[in-house]
Order: sequence, then structure tokens, then C-alpha cells
Amino acid sequence: MDNAISNTSPLLYLYRTGILDWLPKLFNEIWIPNAVIFELTVVEPQHLPSEWLALDLGAGELASMSLSLEHPNRIILLDDMLARRTAQAAGLRVWGTLKVLLEGKSQGLTERIKPHVIRLSKSGMWISGDIRQRILALAGEIEDV
Repeated sequence: MDNAISNTSPLLYLYRTGILDWLPKLFNEIWIPNAVIFELTVVEPQHLPSEWLALDLGAGELASMSLSLEHPNRIILLDDMLARRTAQAAGLRVWGTLKVLLEGKSQGLTERIKPHVIRLSKSGMWISGDIRQRILALAGEIEDV
């Protein structure tokens, strides 16, 4: 099993949809930087790339990404597109909340992800129609018209 570092939004959305408990089933260990949350193991990055400071990224995203640079063997959980692209450009392994759903299904944590995708949308996560169709197709679930 992999290890992970999480930003706030995946934790928030997984909590809102009632499936936050999937994370310990998908990862051996999850680090949460101080800027993201103070309730779990707190691990601070030693260095923050100065070029990232010019981007429109939040403190949690910057801390999570910096920590991931220091520990590139961990998966980073991010939903924000700019943060994801920046992390991928830095060579980091990036998962979003929707990837967690797909992995949860592949690990037998749920039979269908469609109800979870609907709950994510209702809880405030913006998911375009194209992304919704792609995720459900990857999950082997036909989108109802």
C-alpha cells in the first residue's frame, strides 16, 4: 500500500460524503501539514519553492506540495487544478478525490461510485458533465441519461 500527503479539499469532500474512512484502507499512512489541519500527525516541510509563491495557491496546497517534494514516494491528494498541474510538473504522484473513489471501488470499498459522485456534487465539489462521464466510465458504470 502507498503512503499519502493530503491537502484540505479531499479530506473535506470525503468527510462530507461519509467516506473519509476509506483513506486508511487505501494508504498505510497519511500526512497532513500543519497548514491543512491540526488534528492528525503534523509534518512541516523544510523548504517552499519560491516560484510557487507567485501562484494563486493556498497555504495548505503549498505546504502539502512542499512536503511531497521532500517525500516523493508519497501520493499527494489535491483537487485544485492549478495545484494539481504544478505538482505534476514537479514530478509528484497526484490523486484527487475522484481518484480516491475509483481506488475505493477497485479495492472493494463500494460497489458503485455514482452515489458518491452525486454526494460530492451536492456537497460543493464542482464536477463538470464531461468529468462525471469519464469517471463513471472508468468505474464501469454507465451514465444514466
